[in-house]
Order: sequence, then C-alpha cells, then structure tokens
Amino acid sequence: MTTLKNDLMLRTLRGEKTERTPVWMMRQAGRYLPEYRATRAQAGSFLDLCKNAELACEVTLQPLERYPMDAAILFSDILTIPDAMGLGLYFEEGEGPRFERTVQTAADIDKLFVPDPNQELQYVMNAVSTIKKGLNGAVPLIGFSGSPWTLACYMVEGSGSKNFAKIKRMMYDTPELMHRLLDIVSQSVISYLQAQIEAGAQIVMVFDTWGGNLSTKDYETFSLAYSRKISHALQATNPSVPRLLFTKGAGVWLETMADAGYNGLGVDWTTDLKLARELTKDSVVLQGNLDPTSLYASPEKIRQKVRDVLADYGHGHKHIFNLGHGILPDINPEHVKAMIDEVHQSSPAYHQ
Repeated sequence: MTTLKNDLMLRTLRGEKTERTPVWMMRQAGRYLPEYRATRAQAGSFLDLCKNAELACEVTLQPLERYPMDAAILFSDILTIPDAMGLGLYFEEGEGPRFERTVQTAADIDKLFVPDPNQELQYVMNAVSTIKKGLNGAVPLIGFSGSPWTLACYMVEGSGSKNFAKIKRMMYDTPELMHRLLDIVSQSVISYLQAQIEAGAQIVMVFDTWGGNLSTKDYETFSLAYSRKISHALQATNPSVPRLLFTKGAGVWLETMADAGYNGLGVDWTTDLKLARELTKDSVVLQGNLDPTSLYASPEKIRQKVRDVLADYGHGHKHIFNLGHGILPDINPEHVKAMIDEVHQSSPAYHQ
C-alpha cells in the first residue's frame, strides 16, 4: 500500500489537528484548462473521454501538475449509473446531458436493475485504478456518485429541468413509485461507491445537485433519507474511508444533514460558513464555499475573497477550502493559482 505524501485532506476529515486548510476544487479537471480541451479533442467526445482509462487519468492529473491541490477527484460523470441501467446517456451540444429513455411508470421501474460495477461500470473502475497508480501516493483520490434523488431527477425528466414537474408529480401522486425508484438507485450507488473504494478511492463524495429544489419535509423524505442510507452502508464496510455530502442550496438543512453519517458537508456560497459551523455544532468538516463567479475578478480581489472565506470559518481544523459549486469553464487558470496560493499563505494562521 502506497503511503500518501500529502494526507492533509484525510487528516482533516478524521478531525485531526492540521497545519493549514486543505484545498481542491469541484470540477478541477475541466474546460477551463487548455490541456483538458486538447485531451478531450483527442478522445472525440466527453463520454469517450470518461470511458478511456488512460485519458481519464491524464485529465485527472492535469490540475495537480499546475497547482498544489490536496486531492484528486475521479474524472467521470454523475450519470454513469442510469446510463449503465440502459437509459442511453448522450450529450447535446450546449444543452447538457440527456437520456434516450426515461422512467415514468411502474413498468419502467420494473425494467431497472442494479448495475454490476465490474461489468456495466468496469470502465469507471479501470479509471479509478489507473488514476490511483498515476498519483503514486501524491494526494488522496476522491471517488463520487450522484445522489439517488439527483439521479432520479435526470432519469424521470430525461435531462435537467427548471421546475422538475415530472418527478414531483410522481413524488406527490405516487410516492410508493418514487420510493421504489429511489431504493434501486440507492442500492446502485452503494455498490458503485464500494467498488470505487476497492479500486483505490480513499474518499467518496455524494453530489446531491437537485436536493435544494425540495421543500424541507420532502428533502428529508426523498433525498436525505437515501443519502443517509448510503453513508451508513459504506461506513459499515469501510469505516476508515471518509464520506462527503454536498447538497446545493441546502444551507437551512445543515443541522439535519450533520446527523446523516457523513464526515464532511459541502456548503455552497449562499450560506455563511460561520452560520454553517453554528448549525452543525462543529460535529462535521465543512467544505467550501467561495462563490465560483468570484474567480472572474482580479487576482487581488480573489485573494481578498479567499481571506474572507477563511475568516468566516475562523480558527479550527474542520474546514476544507473549495468553491461553493463547480468551477466555471471560462475561468482564467491564473486566477485559480491566486486562490490556491492565498489558501496556502493565509490559512496556517487559523490552525495555530
């Protein structure tokens, strides 16, 4: 087993005292990097890039070659599970992900199955093991999945949505069908993340992109309950592998989320970290929460924004610096450097 040269993220997630705040970015391997765009052109398409282990490894490592990040994250997509279920994922230029087939009825749900990570999703496991080897112990590797609620949104709607009319109709009119769908997706996520851990992931993260579109009661019933189920299952089999949960737009629910069994919670930029810390009573690590659009500002302004985020969290060892959502595709890479450099320079004072 390779000893990590930089285990700052893991020590933070274990609640240990650290010398500075770790930093990485959601979507850190992506279109803002010219080297990523070149590799994607070589692959032919986004999905072809995801399914080529060597190229997926290449783009995962690209941001680490530029910046002193404290973690790598598997290059993949949250929609691999429904694609493996046979729904036919494709990407429309300028429109985002879409599915050829959707889940609308009980008969549609009957056709679904829990994909075998070492069959239908073998390409993801190949990517994880290739990346782990390529990292050679530099930093920990984060594996991930979409949350059951978020995956179900895409499966029912067939794409992203403004009002989620189809899935909310199912949720309100036939909640038993909604729970059946969420249950099979939850089983799939557990199996998928377990396989990523076995292939080499040292941290796993659940992205609940659309949970914030629910009411408080519905969030607990149809989203958080299933994220909790995933965390408990993984904790039982992999107690030493930390788990992160990020629900966009969930600031008001952080207190409840803190009891869901995750080591860390992502916080978007709409929630002050001081408030987040009060709500969670310092019981979990908080990850975030620089507004991604602040990276359009000048390097001097970015550095001030970084200092503001660090000050919002204050003194302590349970903060992972990140954006409040994924980095935007037209950000200047030099602006990312300013952000990371400032975390390195200013965060040690909060760890004394």
